[in-house]
Amino acid sequence: MTPIYSLRQVVKSRLAEGAGFRLVVPKIDILPREHVALVGHSGCGKSTLLDLLALVLHPDEAERFEMRADAESDPLDVQELWRRKQQNRLSLLRKQHIGYVLQQGGLLPYLTVRENIELPRQLLGLPEDDTVKSISRVMGIHRQLDKLPGLLSAGERQRVAFARALAHRPKILLADEPTASLDPITARKIMAVVMELVKGLDITLIIASHDWAHVYKMDLRSLHQEAEVVDGGKVYQSTFHD
Repeated sequence: MTPIYSLRQVVKSRLAEGAGFRLVVPKIDILPREHVALVGHSGCGKSTLLDLLALVLHPDEAERFEMRADAESDPLDVQELWRRKQQNRLSLLRKQHIGYVLQQGGLLPYLTVRENIELPRQLLGLPEDDTVKSISRVMGIHRQLDKLPGLLSAGERQRVAFARALAHRPKILLADEPTASLDPITARKIMAVVMELVKGLDITLIIASHDWAHVYKMDLRSLHQEAEVVDGGKVYQSTFHD
């Protein structure tokens, strides 16, 4: 099976005031419909790697960075798209194939729950149907559709964020510590529903987490992080691998 992501020697660096951070990915292959966890402590580069996979952050170096969201087409050379400054193509790929849930949800506060969930479908010009009603019922937020996000609990906001990320039926769901601010019981309930949805919709899930126990219980394949200080102590280097 051809990977949905295939990365070789991908590097992203951030330097400031004589110190810096470098993310290194020697080799990662993620297959369609896999459920994967990026595991490591806070600040180790999980969010940076997710942003690279979400096509919102370009790598500094890449021997290979391929994405194949459409099973009927050839893999796309993501690094080449960045090099050629194909921002419109990258944006379209993001909108069509990727759903992204941030740690704090990232909901637009001036839109209702219904409008937040509908937004990715509207951006793609998808027809109106019962998707919002169906997914909101599955996520347990169907009674909150006409409320603004500020009137919801933290758990409800994260349920809305997942519903919005899944409303356009993406091939890939990325989630950055989506339950870190929630109590353990609420976190487990939300992720149980999300796991059922991604399995039912044949979606590839990549989630960042520092909670090893939670990852183990969800039966996710883990990509682990190793850290070292290089360049004479000036650079903190984080390496992700299987």
